[in-house]
Amino acid sequence: MIKVNLVGNPNTGKTTLYNALTKSHEHVGNWHGVTVEEKAKKYEFAGKEIELVDLPGIYSLCNLSFEEGVGVDYILKDPSVLIVNICDASNLGRNLYLTLSLMELGANVILAVNQIDKVPICKTDYKKLSGLLGIPVVAIDAGKKVGLSELNEEIINYKPHDKYNLPYLKKLHLNEINLPKIENDTFFKIKLLENDEKTLNKLNLKENIVKPDIEGVARARYGYIDELLHICSTKHTKVYGRSRVDKFLMNRFLALPIFICMLALTFYLTFFSLGAWCSDGLNWLLDKCIGTPLINLFAGAFGAGSWVVSLIETAVVGGVGSVLGFLPQVALLFFFLSLLEDSGYLARVAFAIEDILGKVGLSGKSVYTLLMGFGCSTTAVLTARNMEDKNSKIKTGLLTPYMSCSAKFPIYAVLGGAFFGASNIWVILGLYLLGVVVAIFMSYILEKTVLKSKEQTFILEFPPYHSMTPKRVLSVLLDNMKQFVVRVGSLIIAMNVIVWLLSNFTFTLSYVPSSGGASMLETLGRFLAPVFAPLGFNNWALVSALIAGLVAKEVIVSSIAMFNGVGDASNVLIGESLKDPSSVIFFAMPSMVVSYLVFCLLYFPCLATASVLSKEIGKKWTFIGIVLELVVAYVVTFIVYNIARLIELYGAGKILLILLTISIVVGSIIIIIKRLKRKNGCAFCKKCDGHCGKNKKMR
Repeated sequence: MIKVNLVGNPNTGKTTLYNALTKSHEHVGNWHGVTVEEKAKKYEFAGKEIELVDLPGIYSLCNLSFEEGVGVDYILKDPSVLIVNICDASNLGRNLYLTLSLMELGANVILAVNQIDKVPICKTDYKKLSGLLGIPVVAIDAGKKVGLSELNEEIINYKPHDKYNLPYLKKLHLNEINLPKIENDTFFKIKLLENDEKTLNKLNLKENIVKPDIEGVARARYGYIDELLHICSTKHTKVYGRSRVDKFLMNRFLALPIFICMLALTFYLTFFSLGAWCSDGLNWLLDKCIGTPLINLFAGAFGAGSWVVSLIETAVVGGVGSVLGFLPQVALLFFFLSLLEDSGYLARVAFAIEDILGKVGLSGKSVYTLLMGFGCSTTAVLTARNMEDKNSKIKTGLLTPYMSCSAKFPIYAVLGGAFFGASNIWVILGLYLLGVVVAIFMSYILEKTVLKSKEQTFILEFPPYHSMTPKRVLSVLLDNMKQFVVRVGSLIIAMNVIVWLLSNFTFTLSYVPSSGGASMLETLGRFLAPVFAPLGFNNWALVSALIAGLVAKEVIVSSIAMFNGVGDASNVLIGESLKDPSSVIFFAMPSMVVSYLVFCLLYFPCLATASVLSKEIGKKWTFIGIVLELVVAYVVTFIVYNIARLIELYGAGKILLILLTISIVVGSIIIIIKRLKRKNGCAFCKKCDGHCGKNKKMR
């Protein structure tokens, strides 16, 4: 078996090549942490078995971040393993820096130059480049699977090198550095010049024996790269970066409003227009082709009033159908988020708001985790492991559940759609933004109290703008639809059955419709309901739905359908039942709906997310985070509910004017207090006892 390590800079198409060679479906993205640990898979070519290991993206053999550390440590563990070093043809000059580092290590290297069709202005003679470097060079297009056979041929026919000829090393005067006799002392001498801490530890050196010259090493490498490209290319490769579009999209004043508009458009297409039309069509299909025939079948077999028919109609058909009807919208949401990511836009958003997050103790790396939270909090938390600062990792993990994951938007669509109609898009957008604002505020509190972050490196390159391929579109849609259907088909059915049993049987195991007693779930719900009275919903069934939602947030919708006896899969009927005073769950005022939606947004994460949090940040911080979420959910919901009630009573204009007045008064008081604290200090210094030079001059 031939073992191969796949190594390259971020954004060179490394994971795309891994998927193409091994026929896998690993996630591809323009982010730190997309690959946070090595992935390995075996495949065959020409009768030879090859094990390909996909390592996290690295820029050099100096690990500056967690994911780079994973890749570098894996390479150094066994430098003799064959390495396929993938470079982007449109950024070849920068990518070859890593190639030279690997050659200095003495590794067995095959250079794969990717995305050759995107560089028409640059004609590089790869055979000449191969001869100068002394390693095989293969031109490929990983996305279109061009050149993969040639690459596999080089892998199975590779012969280990003797020694690389790297003429630029003479400029570094490595012969003047004396080291004990160790294998490949050239690599370690260079590492000493780069002042690499791990090398010092490995050589048992308390301090560096040479004067570090990091810039000198970089100049030598890039100088040699320039010579190579001058000889092998008709034109130097153009390093991509900020485009003319970025001057608009990344403007310091426009970046955030543009991103919000992008989200608003995404929600409009997902929840209304296209998404709503597809969802209504699927609901009709589920009802006519599956729901009604199935209910009639069981009614004929067991009798119309049988508990078996009730179980099938409310728990299975009604509950699952009410969630499954959102399948088109789930697919659209993930499609649009993937479109923003694959196009290279979200990488730019991370850069644009990195300064904002830095002020509250987060780095640009947190952006990806938080944005992933719009899809699924469970998988999003996993991406936080690439952060080198422990406190930032903990904070990012704790804040991720505040994002509106895809499991929450069925709640927004059903409840909000029933009471706000077309205006629900602004309610949904407000909920998404509220989650972000609460997360930023909580990060600020944690940063100033118990989780102070260290300064972190945030290296981010701007990928070129490009569109998704039809294959990628199909892959995104199928993968997310499959995950959603599996969740609906297993977890939600099981939970619906449990909720149905708890809501239809008493603690004495009597069937509620026959005995007329209070069900187990009603008893528990009525016990907890008074706690939620200040929030505007002290209905036992709404509280019970929240309890069921701890397993999966989608269950809240199916539970509401079950409690209101909606056996049809149509979410329109569920919405209508919420406005019917005779229903078990009934909202008398829109403020109650808003209150419930806000609480659903912010309260306890699902059990799967809690489990992952426990593994990633520890049980202690997971418990603290859950308690914190419940407290924050209660406080924020209380504030929102009372503001909404005041607006209902007195109108939006008056309440907004009152809030503005209160803000001005509070702001004025804060300014006066600060001035009084500094009245004996210097007008120029924040921390002055009144005796600095400037203050004396004023006297």
